[in-house]
Amino acid sequence: MFRKLFLVVVALCCTSTVALAGNFRLTSPTIQSGATLTEEQVFDGFGCTGKNQSPALKWTAGPNGTKSYAVTVYDPDAPTGSGWWHWVVYNIPASVTELAYGAGDATGTLLPPGTLQGRTDFGTHTFGGACPPKGDKPHRYIFTVYALKIEKIDAPAEASAALIGFMIHANTLAKASFTAKYGR
Repeated sequence: MFRKLFLVVVALCCTSTVALAGNFRLTSPTIQSGATLTEEQVFDGFGCTGKNQSPALKWTAGPNGTKSYAVTVYDPDAPTGSGWWHWVVYNIPASVTELAYGAGDATGTLLPPGTLQGRTDFGTHTFGGACPPKGDKPHRYIFTVYALKIEKIDAPAEASAALIGFMIHANTLAKASFTAKYGR
């Protein structure tokens, strides 16, 4: 009896969660999942010479209850012990399902109204492109959109990417990701 009840609870719980995540998708007309980043998304500094442009990103509408979105770009392979945050964007209105190419610049004029860029591990509030150390195997760059159950993340302007990430994860209804790579 207990086993049957447990299986029914697991089926109800996990089926709806998987269905929500399965319908939520992130794509980019700029970058293909699994592809190598181009000079456009490579940092200009630290020995790298790229154009440091954030890619265009598009996602499907989040599940019921979505009140805002957040987008992150993270390199888990950076030799820091904690990875590297390349872009943190939050308070994206629920009515928005895309970010324009180059939206991660310092002006923020291409971001939807009310949207904020958090401080990255470069120490800026902008998109920071790929720039792994020479000789490292190609690093993975994970692009993720989060559907959030809150309208706004209330974080100080100088909050770390980890603090904003904590607030994102505490309020996530669904997330969708794709990974690209880059090495030099």
